[in-house]
Amino acid sequence: MDLLQQIVARAKANKQRIVLPEALEERTLTAADKVLADDIADIVLIGASAEIHALADKLGLTHIDKATIIDPENNPKSEEYAALLAELRKKKGMTIEQARELVKNPLYLGCMIIKTEGADGQISGALSTTGDTLRPALQIIKCAPGITCVSGGMLLISKQKQYGEDGVLVVGDVAVTPMPDADQLAQIAVCTAQTAKSVAGFADPRVAMLSFSTKGSASHEVVDKVIEATRLAQEKAPELKIDGELQADAALVPSVGEKKAPGSSIAGHANVLVFPNLEVGNIGYKLVQRLGDAIAIGPILQGIARPVNDLSRGCSVDDIYYMVAITACQAMDAKK
Repeated sequence: MDLLQQIVARAKANKQRIVLPEALEERTLTAADKVLADDIADIVLIGASAEIHALADKLGLTHIDKATIIDPENNPKSEEYAALLAELRKKKGMTIEQARELVKNPLYLGCMIIKTEGADGQISGALSTTGDTLRPALQIIKCAPGITCVSGGMLLISKQKQYGEDGVLVVGDVAVTPMPDADQLAQIAVCTAQTAKSVAGFADPRVAMLSFSTKGSASHEVVDKVIEATRLAQEKAPELKIDGELQADAALVPSVGEKKAPGSSIAGHANVLVFPNLEVGNIGYKLVQRLGDAIAIGPILQGIARPVNDLSRGCSVDDIYYMVAITACQAMDAKK
């Protein structure tokens, strides 16, 4: 069973309620139908019921009746949600009138459903920008306890089975925070290790904090940041197996790790890689994907109290299908 099949199996074994606010987008509705057919998650669709069913009929979908459909223009909980949203945002000057309009926005409505425990996670992005996806999540659901920095994790599946966890690596940040300071980088490390456990199923995440230096081989303020981030991550999560600063080869190749970082339990055995900034992370994973013929799955948003994930606007039906399963796995972990 490959990693994606394992993720689907875990989601199916403990079904979560996932909101799809872009229900009138054809790929999204098709993916929802497939999720419902395979009994992977309970789906909440946001949109007018007649329009959703008309589109389902046009696409030949036969399982949409299993979904819960909430019409933002005719929602009996609208006033309840508006009052709560206005309360949550009163320090920012939000009025009840503004809140009433916002809870008609499917992205805001989905987050309100999660906030009031009517669902466990949300996925959008087939039609919406990353900013539009994140804004209501951060305003309503907010960050997880102890976290102030949202980041993006990525699953990399390589044919080189000797690296990571049988060829699987979890890396971050590849999507959100351009220039994290030491504390933010520490948070990214903790969150990426959590993604490795909850999504990739790693029983033993081993985190390498990457740099162009290994254990003092170079001196620079950006190296100092990685060293400080490693220390802070150890404080935040004392149980976490983590080491840094490590160069990529020292993190992944046992012979190099032994030479460059003797005595390190992580060097040469890392299965989680934390990049020093977004520029390095984004470039790095795309090079591995294209030149190394690796499969890249994500980004998976990390650090939000309940999972809210972002899709590429060029996503496929399968991308959405598997992201539902990934979000379900995150939701299970968030409840612990």
